Amino acid sequence: MFSRPEPAFHGVVYPERFGEAAYIVRCRTVVLRNMGATLSPFSAFMILQGLETMAARLDHHEGNARAVAAYLRQDPRVAWVNFAGFTDNPHYELAERYLRGRCSSLLTFGVVGGYEAGLRFFNAVKLFKRLVNLGDAKSLVSHPASTTHRQLTGEDLRVVGVTPDMIRLSVGIEHIDDLIEDLDQALSCASGEELAPAGTEDARGSAGSRERA
Repeated sequence: MFSRPEPAFHGVVYPERFGEAAYIVRCRTVVLRNMGATLSPFSAFMILQGLETMAARLDHHEGNARAVAAYLRQDPRVAWVNFAGFTDNPHYELAERYLRGRCSSLLTFGVVGGYEAGLRFFNAVKLFKRLVNLGDAKSLVSHPASTTHRQLTGEDLRVVGVTPDMIRLSVGIEHIDDLIEDLDQALSCASGEELAPAGTEDARGSAGSRERA
């Protein structure tokens, strides 16, 4: 490997060209290029900061998630809420066992009105970010039926448990009053109580929402 010409770099023979530095030069020019197998100092610092503050952030994530789930459950504009922190949730005992009394900051719920209402809610959020990753410090929202799972058939959606009205939340660490306010105004838009903000684009990239009154 090291004593043969490297075709990706003009036939260089690393020991001949770089001597004792042959190994590290090859790591940088081949492995790093192909795999990105190193962190910048700042990236390493940010990861370390995240790990060191995780315990404090998890308390905030959980507290916000419990408050959001409780708010959604009592709202007549919401058809159902799936949250492992509820004692009547089918996964509650598993969460208690594996998380030792804690719960995840992830939850799903259905917007009254089906697919179109779910899409209107998704388009109307302001504080929640329309992203599909999970566990971020900021609150994230997804409407799976129109985004991540939109290419599935109706039967496929049923099998994987995605309903047309489903909204998935990953609750972050913002102030709970701000999160509730954003959910409230988005539910109002979904139910037709008020109009959506100007310039909002739907999940398919077109301007599908109406302007807020």
